[in-house]
Amino acid sequence: MSVVTYGDISPAVAAYSVVRMLKRAIPYLQLERFGQTYPLPTNSTQTAKFRRYYLAGATGAAGPNGGGVNGAGAPYSMPLATTPLVEGVTPSGNSLAVQDYTVTLAQYGDFVTITDVIMDTHTDNVLQQATDILGEQAAQTVEALRFNVLKAGTNVFYANAVAGRTSVVATITLADQRRVTTALNRQNAKKITQVVASTADFGTKSVEASYMAVCHPDLESDIRNIAGFKVVADYGPHTTPMEGEIGSLEQVRYLTSTMIAPWADAGGAKGAMRSTSGTNADVYPILIFGRDAFGLVPLKGKSSMTPMVVNPKPAPGDPLGQRGTVGWKLWTSTVILQDAFMARLEVAATA
Repeated sequence: MSVVTYGDISPAVAAYSVVRMLKRAIPYLQLERFGQTYPLPTNSTQTAKFRRYYLAGATGAAGPNGGGVNGAGAPYSMPLATTPLVEGVTPSGNSLAVQDYTVTLAQYGDFVTITDVIMDTHTDNVLQQATDILGEQAAQTVEALRFNVLKAGTNVFYANAVAGRTSVVATITLADQRRVTTALNRQNAKKITQVVASTADFGTKSVEASYMAVCHPDLESDIRNIAGFKVVADYGPHTTPMEGEIGSLEQVRYLTSTMIAPWADAGGAKGAMRSTSGTNADVYPILIFGRDAFGLVPLKGKSSMTPMVVNPKPAPGDPLGQRGTVGWKLWTSTVILQDAFMARLEVAATA
């Protein structure tokens, strides 16, 4: 019996069979949940604008990252009205000021080619399979783009309070987490109470107020081993775990995704830690968010992504109609709105 191969697909052309499709393993898309969203309608603009209002007399840096980090002063601290009013005298008052955070969207996309032979002879629904795979690729692409922006934040902490990434050789501890949450609290960072729902449609759902942490699954064992860690099974009836959530520790809820990739061999001598080369420890970022730390154009709703299917048909360059394509394209962008409301804790992972 001969086997005909079309690219990476090997169809059984001699007989029909009932094929049980295995579910493809895709990571949980976590970062999409926690940003300030700007759903972009079609036929509108390439520019998304996020806006902050504050009193004109507020103190804090004028740049997009606001005031200091690591406890160096809360961003846009409001001036207090501590002077008593005088009867019959109108106070000087104040005025609103506004700061815009403008980000230009970029377009992304990809496609696969499907031949007329596959369409005519394959026993599986190849068109549907290609559509599903490309949908997963689009979602993972957006998550990777978000991660690349957010991991560059300037509010950074290192396990065991070492001086920098090249010295990281320790796993996360409760003391490390408390250094981060104390800094966020000192910045008046607000805990997250709503997240983007895990559905194809754009929408939000309420959650218990917490800081949210997203990290690689390699860190799960180390996080679970911290005294006081609460697994999702112990949350009780009033807290609903999110997909990929492993539990909570004090003020922080932890979620995992393989998209939150480590820096290979970036730490100190590995010892008992994970290492790509076997020499230096891999360094894993844990991204910890408060509310309104970053903004995004979400991968949600009917206007977020354009699927494109071209069936094999005669066309210039393909006179016999032997090739078709399945593809997608979308516009998106991510911007850090307030570095002081998010942090990156860099740690090693036990091998």
